[in-house]
Amino acid sequence: MNAWPLSIKKMQDGKELLILFDDNSEFSISAELLRVEGPSADIQGHGGPKIIVKNKNDILISRIEEVGNYAIRIIFSDDHSSGIFSWDLLYDFGKNQKKYLNNYYNSL
Repeated sequence: MNAWPLSIKKMQDGKELLILFDDNSEFSISAELLRVEGPSADIQGHGGPKIIVKNKNDILISRIEEVGNYAIRIIFSDDHSSGIFSWDLLYDFGKNQKKYLNNYYNSL
């Protein structure tokens, strides 16, 4: 993929992350998707089965922190902050958000 973000903004009081990439792709990614599909080990299962995180439809993005020049850390309103979101992951979430959310809702 290798697109680079030109801007990353928290929108709608933290309900969405708006990202503009240098290939002119622009994505508005829901905080819920970022929280329930995030890359942290406690969601992805520490090498075991993936954990289904429930009741996060009202989650908000509290803060965004840069991690080097390759990713961001998102601090959510429930104080979860252990996932590192690479540019490639954010691009994938933006491009495939509907599919990821449908799969998540079907797994509940």
